[in-house]
Amino acid sequence: MDFNFKNMVKDAGIALTRAVQFTEEKLGKSEKTELDANFENLWERAENTKKITEKIVKNAEAVLIPNPGNRMEDYVFEIIEKQKPSRLSNLEYLGQDMVEAGTSLGPGTAYGSALIKVGQWEQKLGQNERDFIGSAGMCFTQPLRKFLDTEMKTILREQGILEMKRLDLDACKNRARKTRSMLGQGTAERDLRIAQSEFDRQTEITKLLLEGLSSSHAAHLRCLYEFVETQARFYSQCTTIMTDLQRELSSLASSNAPNTPTFTISDDSFEVREQRDAKVLYDYEAKDATELNLKANEIIRVTDIADDDYMMGHKDNKTGKVPKTFLEFVN
Repeated sequence: MDFNFKNMVKDAGIALTRAVQFTEEKLGKSEKTELDANFENLWERAENTKKITEKIVKNAEAVLIPNPGNRMEDYVFEIIEKQKPSRLSNLEYLGQDMVEAGTSLGPGTAYGSALIKVGQWEQKLGQNERDFIGSAGMCFTQPLRKFLDTEMKTILREQGILEMKRLDLDACKNRARKTRSMLGQGTAERDLRIAQSEFDRQTEITKLLLEGLSSSHAAHLRCLYEFVETQARFYSQCTTIMTDLQRELSSLASSNAPNTPTFTISDDSFEVREQRDAKVLYDYEAKDATELNLKANEIIRVTDIADDDYMMGHKDNKTGKVPKTFLEFVN
């Protein structure tokens, strides 16, 4: 490897000079060029934005993926730009174990058939949870992490360059004050003008980036709204799945022996919405994992949800949102 010894000595000298500058500034023995109050406020907002965004992303990822090993694995796959491994959720593993246990005890027994039924619905819950985690990641945590890895790093880099330009400017000011000869004074003043120009230019660049954080905050607000909508759909679907399971268990219990306990749907735990049949008018491709794919002329079951444009559709043991304009109710 070809080393340039002169450049190494020069860089070491610059680093030493700046270290001395920092020390003198801390001790109050050297003047420091101060930025205006507006810039300082913008920089303080940027630092605060970075800190709270890192905290939100960390906690949101911990909620969505509690296993730290899985989080680290996903992060590595993101870095190497490869598809993340598909892993079952804990609910799906629980559902599998229940189905296996029910099969072992015998589907003809009351306990065995109930285990199989509950296991199947636990698997549905697990799939629903996986879809929610994926959707929440795409609409919330990934955009925020991308902001930290791109925009925020650019701001920090430009701020670092600005700090170096400030040190260069202060060093030129000190040389200009200490120079006594006419020839040396002319050179020092020229270097000072150049340093001042570079410092002003870098200040404007950094300031524009800092002011752009307002747009980033607006984008983060949209991400937050999408996250809340995704979370609301998730819990609504979970409610629908568990309500259906209670109905299945109630039906299963009524067909078993008289001594088998019966199950009823409690109004305190779930709000049971009326299901209706609807005919699909046109083909519809789901926009994300929270929606259902539809085929023209098929009949599906639907329930009302707190959305003027969508209903909750149920077909082929799947649940998801469907647009009302694509449906025609069947009497």
